[in-house]
Amino acid sequence: MKKLFCLEVVAATEDVDRVTGILALNVSFGWEEEALPGGETRFLVHCEQEAFIRELLGSIRQALPHAQCTLTEQEAQDWMSAWRQFFTPVFCGRRFVVLPPWLANSGEYADRTVVLIEPKSAFGTGHHATTALCLRVLSDLLDSGRVLAGQRFLDLGTGSGVLAIACCKSGLEGDGYDIDPLAIDNARENRTLNKVAGLTLGIGSVDELQGQYDLVLANILAAPLKDMAFLLVAKCKPKACLVLSGLLVTQADDVEAAYMAQGLASARRVVDGEWCALVWQ
Repeated sequence: MKKLFCLEVVAATEDVDRVTGILALNVSFGWEEEALPGGETRFLVHCEQEAFIRELLGSIRQALPHAQCTLTEQEAQDWMSAWRQFFTPVFCGRRFVVLPPWLANSGEYADRTVVLIEPKSAFGTGHHATTALCLRVLSDLLDSGRVLAGQRFLDLGTGSGVLAIACCKSGLEGDGYDIDPLAIDNARENRTLNKVAGLTLGIGSVDELQGQYDLVLANILAAPLKDMAFLLVAKCKPKACLVLSGLLVTQADDVEAAYMAQGLASARRVVDGEWCALVWQ
């Protein structure tokens, strides 16, 4: 029977941002947070990969040796049944809804573009605010006519392929790339599940791609987005739309400045809680 590993981290108020940063850098599939009565925050990360979870534990202990960290394991046989019980549809903008396969034929979402994602313990499902934020921005760009069917897109850091599949289901064609081979495997599964054409998936980063795009989506993290400013702007056709996400509101100024240094005007900001997307349209 497969094991499911659970890492629990209890962090004091002054350490919450550091733990969040470590998790955001390493855990692409999300985590749970709970505010405790004493003012601390409890973080929970679930994963089937023991080597990954132990490496994450080591990183947190190295950065915050006084944080309370507990690693436990349990049988994972009820993982999918838990998803079926608690998975809720994700509505993004006017157009999109992200669903698991067992809700595909429910008939309740005929007025929306359905993106089907097979929930996995190691990949995102569209519930994370940064992914939902990108889908909301994409919905608005399509509604306004700024992004059109027939255009080409790049989804960098594609993960489970949510954004790329939404683009294809809206009539675009393009590429989804990620540096994680397991993420690309999952994206391929979801490409098949959604029966989309016109989506090329590959392992790699922006410096390995040829050509330019009408729409560039990059839902990653602040530091790599700043480092890739020149390369990402170079991938944009004249008058292209560029959407950057994965940013905390507090990081938006620095990232925006890196892109304005490449000749772009100031960005439009779309905010959801502590997260921010920068949009050049």
